[in-house]
Amino acid sequence: MGATENHLRTLVVVPTYCEAETVEAIIERVFAADPVLHVLIVDDNSPDGTGELAKSVAAKESRLFVLERPGKAGLGAAYIAGFEWALQRDYEVIVEMDADGSHQPEELPLLLTAVEAGAGLAVGTRWMPGGRVLNWPCRRKLISRAGTLYARLLLGSKLRDITSGFRAFRATTLSEVLRREISSHGYSFQIEMAWNVERSGAFIVEVPITFIERAHGNSKMSSRIVIEAIGRVTHWGITRRRTRVQANSLTADSR
Repeated sequence: MGATENHLRTLVVVPTYCEAETVEAIIERVFAADPVLHVLIVDDNSPDGTGELAKSVAAKESRLFVLERPGKAGLGAAYIAGFEWALQRDYEVIVEMDADGSHQPEELPLLLTAVEAGAGLAVGTRWMPGGRVLNWPCRRKLISRAGTLYARLLLGSKLRDITSGFRAFRATTLSEVLRREISSHGYSFQIEMAWNVERSGAFIVEVPITFIERAHGNSKMSSRIVIEAIGRVTHWGITRRRTRVQANSLTADSR
């Protein structure tokens, strides 16, 4: 899959925590997919030396940057730190991507083409024609699809993969979304960000991707993270319904 042409200035933000086995390969694959991209590793003081390894690569590669944080504070906090770093440096497109190999850097051009064609957000979607998930047990697929369905129903979302973590934002869209308070740090962070983009009215495009279960290390998904996500989505959905009921009541009273 070839690189796109006439890029907007683009940064790929990759949060890491104990990803020493995969981070170098991911960096190389991103640059191979598109040589004009820049990469920011946001490392939460990984005890396995991921941050030091990334810094050693950055010392020889001008397109790679490393943002070190004092400790593990959640996926959402890591991404927001990376987003703010990118916006302060006038990047025009900011990409989210995992470091564990589940997201394929070779598919970055799909996201970038969609943003360059006018999308405020391009989402790499597993649950659409052409999308695939490899090496996941049925239980994981069920949790992901059920979570997406639950979020769509409660939030009124039209996205087919609202939990996907492989996505590209136009900087103007991302900046607008970050003006809202982002309360999530775990699994629900992706839901909250995508939902806020939907509510902003920005143009969203979903493109099919192949998601591959990580071959190294352990998944950071836990029952606590899933329960937190369910609780937050339920709260947002109830609040949304109350707001609509109140608005309809006010409209009826004014007639």
